[in-house]
Amino acid sequence: MSTEPSAERGPWSLALRRFLRNRLAVAFLALFFLIVVFVMAAPLWANHVAHTGPNQEHTVDKVTVNGEEKDVVTPEGKPIGPQWFSAGGKFFLGADSRLGRDEMVRLMYGGRTSLEIGITAALIATIIAVVLALLAGYFRGWVDGLIARTLDVIWSLPVFLIGLSLGIALAVGGLKLGPLELSSGSIWNPIFVISVFTVPYIARPIRGQVLALSEKEFVEAAIAQGASPLRVMFGEILPNLASTIIVFFTLMIANSMLFEAGLSFLGAGVQPPNSSWGTMITVGVELLNIQPLLAIVPGLMIMLTVLSLNIVGDALRDALDPRGKARMDAALEFEAHGGVAGSAQQQAATI
Repeated sequence: MSTEPSAERGPWSLALRRFLRNRLAVAFLALFFLIVVFVMAAPLWANHVAHTGPNQEHTVDKVTVNGEEKDVVTPEGKPIGPQWFSAGGKFFLGADSRLGRDEMVRLMYGGRTSLEIGITAALIATIIAVVLALLAGYFRGWVDGLIARTLDVIWSLPVFLIGLSLGIALAVGGLKLGPLELSSGSIWNPIFVISVFTVPYIARPIRGQVLALSEKEFVEAAIAQGASPLRVMFGEILPNLASTIIVFFTLMIANSMLFEAGLSFLGAGVQPPNSSWGTMITVGVELLNIQPLLAIVPGLMIMLTVLSLNIVGDALRDALDPRGKARMDAALEFEAHGGVAGSAQQQAATI
């Protein structure tokens, strides 16, 4: 009995199949899910293991380590180091400088904050970028000119420096613009800054795809049948952009987390007493010579999360790209047949 998987499977099923063949991407996707589970378990660790909150200070407290009492923070201001399993789970990674807050608890809650900011900012930026790209690519003319020039201006700005200035201004005085009100210290301040300045990175390439799709026969047919502009943009063009949007959204989460870490490290992102991985690095730098793990561990978490998302995003791009499909199918055929015949078929498929 002969089967034709390529004819029976849909494009999304084939893309999933190609993605699962990329073992490196699957491994890093699993790593990212482990990181998500780790930070989501923060309340469980805080309540049932460490018995403390992320902002609870232990300046004058003591902890029992192997039957011996130790100061969480010495009179000289030196915090206790990592206790691993010697203190019953308390201060697993030690305490932070002077305030004696549990570093493990803050790492988990800080990861929740970093992921929340990264995902929310990427989602907002993606939605705004897709809407602007659809409007610019479909209507063209002065609409396209206005949107494109605005995106070009934002694109040409020193994004991080302006984002840093705006973040500091929001952190000090907040923002009130009609119904939009952001209080100083709100987590929405870095989300607002990041989402605004990352829109061009998504909107510009998607606009080019909308311009190309607008010339396709199915769009012309929908217009000829009397479909409204909204129906054409969101019913005909948008579904054909799904794969591109998924890839951009994945990559933008990583970029947003890096942006947030930079802002928080310089004091323009998440504000005390809230923690994020960026703010934890700032605190850890103060004791880099004494307790280097205070800066290394949150930095390592940022690196692993961003690396995972970038590798998964690249793999999604290859899996959803038709040209990537041709290369993958040719490589699999070469492996199946081998020899000169397989090599010739591979070269023919990739041309």
